[in-house]
Amino acid sequence: MKFIADFHIHSHYSIATSKNLNPEYLDFWAKVKGIQIIGTGDFTHPGWSAELKEKLVPAEQGLFRLKNECIIDYPFEIQSSSEIRFILTAEISTIYKKLDKVRKVHHVIFAPDFDTVEKIQASLSKIGNITSDGRPILGLDSRNLLEIALEANDNIFFVPAHIWTPWFSVLGDKSGFNSIEECYNDLT
Repeated sequence: MKFIADFHIHSHYSIATSKNLNPEYLDFWAKVKGIQIIGTGDFTHPGWSAELKEKLVPAEQGLFRLKNECIIDYPFEIQSSSEIRFILTAEISTIYKKLDKVRKVHHVIFAPDFDTVEKIQASLSKIGNITSDGRPILGLDSRNLLEIALEANDNIFFVPAHIWTPWFSVLGDKSGFNSIEECYNDLT
């Protein structure tokens, strides 16, 4: 099955983003642009996950749709009439020292349900502040972040974000590693 998706996004809880990055507008612009599945972004932020719970309902397994009462009228006709699906995603920034070098790695986590989101939030809130930005910055080894995600639910999907960029990527030449194995060790 082919579909167009955008998984690496942010919410209005992230620094330097639009106040209109809410489920209603994400649904609308996905229709305008022909995107069929969109990540929610920022599920680690308690305010955003509460808003998502309020405005989304389960659709197919691991996917959600906007509640009918949340769909808003727009000043022009949308070409796509298909119902947009949401998938729970979050980007997490890790900054830590490993092998005598400061590492800065971003990760995108896909969660199958809100129970998993809450477990991840509970674990991460013990490590750092998950309410100051939609994309939290944590002093946490990437391998340990993956372990936390897997302990929350072994059906998560864990992706090193923008893998080749020089900064904030697992294989970046400024703050990354020389291999995936070097970063995630036994959980590679």
